[in-house]
Amino acid sequence: MRSWRACRSPLVGLDTDNGGEFINYALIKWAGDKDIYFTRSRPYKSNDNAHVEQKNGDVVRRHAFYYRYDTAAELKLLNALYALVRVRLNLFTATTKAIGWRSNKHGKKTRVYDKPRTPYQRVTDSGILTGAKAAEPAALMAITNPADLTRGITAIQTQLIALAAAKTRALEASSTRAQITEASTTLSRAS
Repeated sequence: MRSWRACRSPLVGLDTDNGGEFINYALIKWAGDKDIYFTRSRPYKSNDNAHVEQKNGDVVRRHAFYYRYDTAAELKLLNALYALVRVRLNLFTATTKAIGWRSNKHGKKTRVYDKPRTPYQRVTDSGILTGAKAAEPAALMAITNPADLTRGITAIQTQLIALAAAKTRALEASSTRAQITEASTTLSRAS
């Protein structure tokens, strides 16, 4: 709900995954009270939320890995991590955008991309920011050292890995595994 208040444009619709962590009575009631159109993806159809799945791979899993984070300490670290990652992605990570198609002499179509630019460069070049709003990212760019930013991200990632490793060791210690000598029958390749 906090993200909704921070959103600078009006929220018209909410498209979620099919999981129970997203679809619950509280969220459906909240969306209904705010007159927000609510939809969900189809089960086992990851292309329904292609942009979300791409962001999960490019941002979430690349920086926070595949571990499960479920404590308040981990949440605090994740929030700090994503604040730094957001700055690095917006100020220092250049991307290309598809601008059209071209055909070769055999008629095969291929995408044409513009020159790589950062999101910061794209928004400043667009001219859509007012003077005061344009000064905010410019000031952030002036005071941000990319090397310090990367060191901060790495430090937080190291802390998250240590927390996840401790939980993994605790789970492994509490679970028991059957030994091969405990098998009551001999297993064949076909079984």
